[in-house]
Amino acid sequence: MKIFIKNMVCNRCIMVVKSELENLGYNPVSVELGEVTLNNDLSEAEKETVDSRLHELGFSLINDKKSKLIESIKTLIIELVHRQNSDLKTNLSDYLSTRLNHDYHYLTNLFSLVECTTIEKYFIAQKIEKVKELLVYDELTLSEIAIQLNYSSVAHLSAQFKKITGLTPGQFKTIRSEKRKPLDEV
Repeated sequence: MKIFIKNMVCNRCIMVVKSELENLGYNPVSVELGEVTLNNDLSEAEKETVDSRLHELGFSLINDKKSKLIESIKTLIIELVHRQNSDLKTNLSDYLSTRLNHDYHYLTNLFSLVECTTIEKYFIAQKIEKVKELLVYDELTLSEIAIQLNYSSVAHLSAQFKKITGLTPGQFKTIRSEKRKPLDEV
């Protein structure tokens, strides 16, 4: 049985959810971003117990298909930006359509309706958070960051960064007053 969990956005989240499920007596077959596979189905009472325990940790079970699809979109974008940088060269609409087996127009309309933002704006917000992370680590030049995140130029990255944060990448790097956000708050 697969269960879907909202707000699972990092490896630490995976560890916490896996540990909590084990504490409840379930031995998950796999735990991935936003998704857990169990050997057995859960009764409604068990689902409520799991949801209650996960809610205390900042997570929640997702029960309807549309919410699962929205969470899958977010998970794929987070994985794409934060873990699979080489795949950023893929057209986002093609990537999501292929991975989720849905028409992109359906995905974008559903996402916009539920999240009150577009998939593209969500994708850009995730990329800017990745830029912030890389600037804080101070291991790459802005040119290298632009290449890694598939920006057409440093100027494009800088303009998008300023539009979102109100700071240039140089200002951010200097003052770092704009703290990074947890991925689930982007």
